[in-house]
Amino acid sequence: MSKKKKKKKKYRVFWFFAKLQMLLLLLVAGAVGWYYYGGYAQKVSALQQEARMLVQKSSEATFRSVQTSLVYDTNGKLISTLKGEKDVYYLEYEDIPAYAVAAMISIEDKKFYRHNGIDIKAIMRAAKAMIENGEVTQGGSTITQQLSKLIFLTQERTWERKIEEMFIAVGLEKVYSKDKIMEFYLNNVYFGNGYYGIQAASRGYFSQDARDLSLSQIAFLCAIPNNPSLYDPVTKMENTIKRRDRILHQMLEDGKISQTTCQQARTEPISLNRPEKTKNDYVETYTYHCAIRALMQQQGFQFQTEFSSEEEKAKYQEEYDALYGECQKNLYTEGYRIYTSIDLDMQQQLQDAVDNGLADFTEQNEEGIYALQGSAVCIDNHTGFVKAIVGGRNQNLPGYTLNRAYQSFRQPGSAIKPLIVYTPALEGKYTPDTIVQDVKTEEGPSNSGGYYEGDITLRYAVQTSKNTVAWNLLEEMTPQEGLSCLKTMKFSRLDSRDNQLASALGGFTNGVSAVEMASGYGTLVHDGKYREPTCITRITDAEDNVILETETEEVDVYKMNAARMMTDMLVSVVQEGTGRGLALSNMPSAGKTGTTNDNKDGWFVGYTSYYTTSVWVGYDMPRELPGLSGASYPGSIWKSFMEQIHQGLEPVEFLPYIDENKAPLDNEEYLESLKNELEDLSEDSGEDLPEGAGE
Repeated sequence: MSKKKKKKKKYRVFWFFAKLQMLLLLLVAGAVGWYYYGGYAQKVSALQQEARMLVQKSSEATFRSVQTSLVYDTNGKLISTLKGEKDVYYLEYEDIPAYAVAAMISIEDKKFYRHNGIDIKAIMRAAKAMIENGEVTQGGSTITQQLSKLIFLTQERTWERKIEEMFIAVGLEKVYSKDKIMEFYLNNVYFGNGYYGIQAASRGYFSQDARDLSLSQIAFLCAIPNNPSLYDPVTKMENTIKRRDRILHQMLEDGKISQTTCQQARTEPISLNRPEKTKNDYVETYTYHCAIRALMQQQGFQFQTEFSSEEEKAKYQEEYDALYGECQKNLYTEGYRIYTSIDLDMQQQLQDAVDNGLADFTEQNEEGIYALQGSAVCIDNHTGFVKAIVGGRNQNLPGYTLNRAYQSFRQPGSAIKPLIVYTPALEGKYTPDTIVQDVKTEEGPSNSGGYYEGDITLRYAVQTSKNTVAWNLLEEMTPQEGLSCLKTMKFSRLDSRDNQLASALGGFTNGVSAVEMASGYGTLVHDGKYREPTCITRITDAEDNVILETETEEVDVYKMNAARMMTDMLVSVVQEGTGRGLALSNMPSAGKTGTTNDNKDGWFVGYTSYYTTSVWVGYDMPRELPGLSGASYPGSIWKSFMEQIHQGLEPVEFLPYIDENKAPLDNEEYLESLKNELEDLSEDSGEDLPEGAGE
């Protein structure tokens, strides 16, 4: 290459880098201008000032304190208290096992003893991930930052919270020693199931003091805080073990333990030894679950029941578990006042109805739990809130409580027909008096009893729970249309494989819960408008400042007239059909039976204008129960409870439907009679009709 060409190339390179530097300067200048003139400098300065004040006001007592949350029923009676008890189990640094410190550093913050509270490189990695994923993640937090968030901040994921977290972390490092910060952290971090701190977790999971644990047990506990829901040792032991092994591997790589020690710890079996305590009852478990989901929703979490792929479902579940664990943790430390719709008197009546209805069945499994079980849920039709919930027979045994009313999903049998088949059909050309065919087809199902009656009315098909008619109607409208109603009502365990005609008879891949069935039937009596079931009315802080208040959102599922026709047919079921004898003595009532193949599951779901109650009976491990039907044990439990809670209430008729097949003159007369009924109600109540009610 000639000297002239070399000089020209050198000249081009020079100007390239010169232009690049000018561009970078312009970008920096633009960023500085955006920072100051966009108001961000003022925001950041305010966050820094607030962080400085929080650190200055702190003392060692700040990291030991805990607030007790209280739960109340609808009448203001105290249901339960929640307290993390970290103050009871607090350990000084010298009493914390050295392996616990080493494990947390290896897995959470390798530069803990070298940084000043924040890890710049880790933050840059987190920022890069945020730009790529379009959201703030948990990455980049040092142990000091995690402590800052635990003690001083909320769980919201915003850039303001992250900036303040960093300012607090730097401030804490100036005031407290590294050992002290580690002490604070290991006494405040959440280990799931209400356990705060390494000592509480040690006592709670192994019934031992932390100092007496093996390396394997310590690494096992240190696996939990990263995601207490995902790594819950009680329900997801396999996940916890996998993360324990990862921690041990990190400790080996960091030179904290030898290869031999690592291998011995990994092969050591883990067996929980939890201290005996009375189970949380069914009200408590459901209340906590609803409160946690309400707090998640307040933070903007979008709940899903449908997913386009397994990857999307897995990502959603990971995010759900993480936030669920954070909100669960707050119940034990934030001093919430949780107000519910639960009526403890009704709760006792429902529990007694289930216990008495199944009292003759005394068989128990290896853990001493009754083999035959039941669940039941009662919803207030005026508000849509849950009034009582029973997740099993009452035994007061120690250990984990399975609340079958919302945690167990069983085949609903014919009890699903009104929701997936009949009410959607009534939105079209069908009425209760439409003639349908009860005939056996080659691919269709058999009827219970094995006989077929040819031409029958739709009302009679519902009364006698004809499988043939339900099957044919779903085939006519398509399973997709029927399932869409259940999806709108947030039935949570629907599966793509449920897109089949067997769903007309309650043949689902996973099944439904008693809460879902109660809210589904509650939609019928509420003129086809669905309200998501919950028992949380509001949550306040310790000073009674409202944190959240439940706003009942109504979603149209069925047309009003279709829902009223369905109710009218379900009245026939309890008067003359499969639920004959279950009609309440002094209150108009409606309901539907459900029995699965081989009598493995029995359901009765019914309602009045006041309340909707669903009841399920069966074995936890499905097996046949001779004599089980929807009208037997479930129906008996339903009637016993509903008779009690309606005592003293004024009988209220269901709202009538309009028969659109009547002659125009009849319709006019009918509408006139409805207007007269409204006027009569107005006179009885002493209140004026709302404007336009006559029309």
